[in-house]
This record gives sequence, C-alpha cells and structure tokens, in this order.
Amino acid sequence: MSDGVPTLDELISLIRNFVRERDWEQYNKLSALAVSASIEMGELLELFQWKSDEDVLESLRTKEFQEALAGEVADVMVYLLRICDKAGIDPTMAIVEKMKKNSIKYPAKEWEGKAPSKLNHS
Repeated sequence: MSDGVPTLDELISLIRNFVRERDWEQYNKLSALAVSASIEMGELLELFQWKSDEDVLESLRTKEFQEALAGEVADVMVYLLRICDKAGIDPTMAIVEKMKKNSIKYPAKEWEGKAPSKLNHS
C-alpha cells in the first residue's frame, strides 16, 4: 500500500483473499455476485428513501449516517470489484473506456447543464 491508501489492484487482491480464506469461491458465481450487488444497492437506496435533498444533507452531518452510507457504498463496491475480478475486467480501464463513449454520446457543448434523456441511457 502506497501511503497507507490501497490501490484498486490491492483492494481486489484483499477481497479475493478474503473470499479464498473462507472457501467462498464456490458461491461467487457471476450471477450471484450481480444479484448481491443489486441487493446491496437497494440497501444503499434505503438510506435516501423518503428524504429530501435537505434531509440528506442534514443526515450527512451525523456520524451514524456517514458510517451507514460508507458501509453500504463499500458493500456495493466489493461486489462490483469481485465481479470484475471473476470476469477478467479491469475496472479502471472499463471506466476510462465508458467515459470515452459517454464523451462522444454526450458532447459537452451540446449537453452542458442538461440531464441525459432516459431514452438515450445505456
């Protein structure tokens, strides 16, 4: 770890080792990981359910909400990184390539200040 902050590769390795130490590889099928990521995303969304933007900002001032939010974000990211690891996807490059495609799909001059249409979403 450089400067005490793990790299993305180190995080993937940490997760992989965690799974192997518990002999959970047998349960880490891609479909199960995708389902689990979705379930965890639902738990993340629960933190925002029925809250206005102001309510969320107020909640962010509490340690309890920040810890809950960080925990749910971590859960989602762990499953996504595990999917990448199992599928042989470099998450960094996947994001870079997606942003290149998005830059073409949504040119800054044309889309500045506009939300992408649901019809154009992919």
